[in-house]
Amino acid sequence: MTAALVFDRVSKSFAHHTGPRLLRERIAELFRSAPGHRLEVLKDVSFQLPRGDGLGLIGPNGAGKSTLLNMVCGLSQPDSGRIEVHGRVGALLELGSGFHPDLTGEENVRVNAAMIGLTRRQTKERFEDIIEFSGVRDFIREPLRTYSSGMQMRLAFSVAVHMNPDVLVIDEMIGVGDNDFQAKCLERMRRFQSEGKTILLASHSPKLMEMLCQHAMWLERGRVVTSGPVDQVLKAYQSGHGGTASAT
Repeated sequence: MTAALVFDRVSKSFAHHTGPRLLRERIAELFRSAPGHRLEVLKDVSFQLPRGDGLGLIGPNGAGKSTLLNMVCGLSQPDSGRIEVHGRVGALLELGSGFHPDLTGEENVRVNAAMIGLTRRQTKERFEDIIEFSGVRDFIREPLRTYSSGMQMRLAFSVAVHMNPDVLVIDEMIGVGDNDFQAKCLERMRRFQSEGKTILLASHSPKLMEMLCQHAMWLERGRVVTSGPVDQVLKAYQSGHGGTASAT
């Protein structure tokens, strides 16, 4: 089966600062030939995710999961290694990301659709479906700052899935919202996979991973501890963390 996503020995680090510095120190660092101390957030990460499958990322805070998701979305580039993403990516990385609080829900939908590459005609064709799915029609002409976190998540999720991505990247977001909307999201993502689309998920819920993901990968300090069938990886992670499973 053709891979939707390939990571080949991918590494990523960031400059590590121990405290405040003067402006002259920051400028001097730009001209240094030797790199300063850097914090490794991913080290030699390799995997292939087939089209139509789901991959769940688990590991403690600081394991490198969000950095990995950002690189899939093109928001960050690796220091070394190769990344291949085949198809359009839709992302839910942070509550309200890509939205402006002073714009109305309707305006945010149109701006966000343009940012992810939809034409005006495509946005017009999908607009009613986006609003209907989100369930915020009564507030669509109100500023986003008046929305609850659940309403913002509904709108963001609805835009993401109606852009018809080939790869849907989700970081925690699906845990926001009421039970009815969560059930609707799950049904939509199952249909999404049945259409041959791919899901990359980081979530607090092992149960959600088991429902949506065929595979899982356990990260610790930027390195892959183990990967494989989701039930096996979750069991290994629970055993290694005193019987608790968290995907933060």
